[in-house]
Amino acid sequence: MALPLHGGVNITLLDIAYTDGSAERYQVAVPPDSEPEAVRQLLALMESGVVLPVDAAVRVIGYEQSNTSFVFDERVIVKLFRRVAVGVNPDIELNRILGAAGNPHVARLLGSFEITDGGQPCPLGMASEYAADSLDGWTVATAGDLDAGESYRLGEAVASVHADLATALGTSIATMPVDRMRRRLASAVTRVPQLAEFAPAIEDRYAALAGEQIGIQRIHGDLHLGQVLRTPQLWLLIDFEGEPGAPPAQRRELDSPLRDVAGMLRSIAYATADPADVDCNSSAFCDGYGHRSGTDPRAHSAVVAGYELDKAVYETAYEARYRPDWLHIPMGFISREISRATASAPDADTS
Repeated sequence: MALPLHGGVNITLLDIAYTDGSAERYQVAVPPDSEPEAVRQLLALMESGVVLPVDAAVRVIGYEQSNTSFVFDERVIVKLFRRVAVGVNPDIELNRILGAAGNPHVARLLGSFEITDGGQPCPLGMASEYAADSLDGWTVATAGDLDAGESYRLGEAVASVHADLATALGTSIATMPVDRMRRRLASAVTRVPQLAEFAPAIEDRYAALAGEQIGIQRIHGDLHLGQVLRTPQLWLLIDFEGEPGAPPAQRRELDSPLRDVAGMLRSIAYATADPADVDCNSSAFCDGYGHRSGTDPRAHSAVVAGYELDKAVYETAYEARYRPDWLHIPMGFISREISRATASAPDADTS
């Protein structure tokens, strides 16, 4: 499908079918070097309550697996979705809801653009205010600038976002999603053979959580230090698209806020070399989260640990595919967790 713009520029949607029967749709500009111009034209078509810098200088700030971002006049950032899907885009949806709630920990959504496919929306991109004087959390942490104070404030920011999402979209009760965690583990073992030796013990950890009642709501879904920005004033959460490999519908499903907490704790461990700093920042993050939410994540340590283990399993498959030199990080965590759990378990023979 081709969407003609001005000056011979087209936005083309390519449907890609895979041998396993799955399919994906990708958005590209034709000719390829016209992408900034295509984004400029799309921005000009977007309805917004502010004057947009359509004619300003534009720069690309990153090509990612699922989107590419463009900055106009250091004031507006346009995210062009690489992989597109019919239906509601959670990044647009949740940013709009949080903006309407007046949450200070998200960048202001200025608008979005989409087409209609079969009577359903097919979002192509979104525009937000650009936080020019900000650093992503990963950069802050790896530079050694993530301290207890910053981690505390980050915990407060995450809890604030969770609170507004719960108020706007509601909450419910469900059982721990152990079956989904088991499926992830089985898939990861096929990609990471060295994970197989730990699989039975991981299964046991999951089995212990089966039937555990948890509160669920809309969450970020893929929270880590690369998904937050530190401005001179506060922390912002960005990229509410959900887990990249998950089907579009699954990204909008309710889940426990503790999954986001676990994702951030795993990210802090990734980015911080000194174990003492990891403990300090993790504790401060939980302190800040608990202060803002009224619920200390450490009061639900078994659930958080289960989500951390599930995240580490996900990380093994990711690292094995994209960054094999980093595979030792999640594998080391899994090994330590299993060893710790084994050492603390009561003896099977008490006679």
